[in-house]
Amino acid sequence: MIVETSDLWRTFGGVAAVAGVNFKLEPGELRCLIGSNGAGKSTFFKLLTGQLRPSKGHISILGRQTTTSQPFEISRLGVGIKTQVPNLFEGLSVRENLHLAARRTHAGKATRLAAEAMLEDIELADRAGAPVRELSHGQRQWVELGMVLVSEPKLVLLDEPAAGMTQAEVERTAMLLQRMRKDRAFIIVEHDMHFVRNIAERVTVFHRGRILVEDTMEAVTSNTEVRNAYLGQKFGKSHE
Repeated sequence: MIVETSDLWRTFGGVAAVAGVNFKLEPGELRCLIGSNGAGKSTFFKLLTGQLRPSKGHISILGRQTTTSQPFEISRLGVGIKTQVPNLFEGLSVRENLHLAARRTHAGKATRLAAEAMLEDIELADRAGAPVRELSHGQRQWVELGMVLVSEPKLVLLDEPAAGMTQAEVERTAMLLQRMRKDRAFIIVEHDMHFVRNIAERVTVFHRGRILVEDTMEAVTSNTEVRNAYLGQKFGKSHE
């Protein structure tokens, strides 16, 4: 398994934000995590990325125990992480941002080649020399996604990559992810159901700290429990 958790708990005082979660992700799989505010998905994401320590249970990523690992240690395993907090160098150009990210896993000429290839992949070659601060919100998100992927991670963890985007940007982001999947596995926390529909093979629904259901998007949207717990709120739109 690329990711496996066993009886994973995270409590805050007497409240269990994640309560006994058993989760598995297979090689090459793209999984979306959905759920209402406070359902536990964001806490689960932070446990996987090392931003939080579990109160109980175990986490294994790429065959290594990461239960008590720091974020930088998890990253070094071959994990690309994009959180909601921007990680861009505002005064540098798009190309320079990608070049710096590529240096983490490439050397010499390979660094430049990887950065140039990623410029094409995220379809921003025409803005290569523009400072990141001059880009639109969607373009900035694509640069950050490129910075994560240019290091060629085996697992990519994305926290709300479509947040704040226009509908056109959401659709383009979905296309970019589908095209750049290759042999990578993805876990994506997201609220935009249109975006989830376009990319997810399987969906994990969190509710009150536990996994309510895991299934295809089609099965999840027709599940009565899921509709009552989450999707009954104008299904298809972003919410939290």
